[in-house]
Amino acid sequence: MGITIEQITLREIRMELVHFFETSFGRTTGRNIILVEVVSDGVTGWGEVTAGENPFYNEEWTASAWLILRDYAAPRVLGRGLDSADEVSGLTAHIRGHNMARGGLEAAVWDLEARLRGEPLYRRIGGGARAEIPCGVSIGIQDSVPQLLSKIETELEAGYQRIKIKIKPGWDVDVVRQARQAFPDIKLMVDANSAYTLEDADHLRRLDEFYLMMIEQPLAHDDIIDHAQLQAKLDTPICLDECIRAAHHAEQAIRLRACRIINIKLGRVGGFAEAKRVHDAAQAAGIPVWCGGMLEAGIGRAHNIALSTLPNFVLPGDVSASKRYWKRDIIQPPVEVTPRGAIQVRDEPGFGYELDAGFLDSITVRRETVR
Repeated sequence: MGITIEQITLREIRMELVHFFETSFGRTTGRNIILVEVVSDGVTGWGEVTAGENPFYNEEWTASAWLILRDYAAPRVLGRGLDSADEVSGLTAHIRGHNMARGGLEAAVWDLEARLRGEPLYRRIGGGARAEIPCGVSIGIQDSVPQLLSKIETELEAGYQRIKIKIKPGWDVDVVRQARQAFPDIKLMVDANSAYTLEDADHLRRLDEFYLMMIEQPLAHDDIIDHAQLQAKLDTPICLDECIRAAHHAEQAIRLRACRIINIKLGRVGGFAEAKRVHDAAQAAGIPVWCGGMLEAGIGRAHNIALSTLPNFVLPGDVSASKRYWKRDIIQPPVEVTPRGAIQVRDEPGFGYELDAGFLDSITVRRETVR
């Protein structure tokens, strides 16, 4: 069954977080998110662009993604006869970088194809290895250690299976020590978001005593070689995030022994097609993967659930309940986590949830359609 995209609508929404989220590169209190709506034969598919408001995680941000989508990506997909959504990434591949913008469009077409076929998105992408996905949470840098410990306790009581805490110079070893002393038996990991250099190797080695699951992306966002040198000095596994933008990067990192775990983010690698290639490369090498989060609204969260049903997503990801971030999500029902810390995979067509159209309209700050 062929697909011809007749129109693409971009929509920017504004959502306020329930609680601020802080990483090594700043504090976030709200999100401006671009949604991508694609239409074919009267059926609509939806994608979400995971770029932040500023170019701090990578080079993309909300305003740049809008222009890339409108002026470059959308025109290359509109009116083209597609045999499968798998072809979209190839149509936009000659756009250098801008994976999050391209990935938002590609994800929308995958959702559209699943809806046209009347099947769930996870099945269309080749997933379905599990009926529910294990969930962890990411806790940002707090104003105090007691506040951090209180948040960890709250999330454990909610059933989450793994706790990730953000670190940066000055908020690392002593903080992790207190967290481990307070919670000696939990699955605990840390995420540095590229806050350190190889000169900090001796300092980072001090984290080995806390038997962490992993240290995520301690060094530069575009580095693999220094990570290989650091991993050789650590007992704790390194997980790579920002620097894995394609399967080729994953293969390089594995060959250099730069990591023992890979975080796959749908937007960072440009959509489902490349995410599956990264997944397959890691699986072939015996490297486990998990699904990272980017403070997504409901559409992006639902896409992450579908991605997490691929077989090598064996570690709890950052796919958590809607209420952790939003007083009201844009989907119905909101994503919920069971008392045992898992999200049940839905079998409805497409990404599996209904849009809250009225609320979506109320938080839309701009909209533009390309035909």
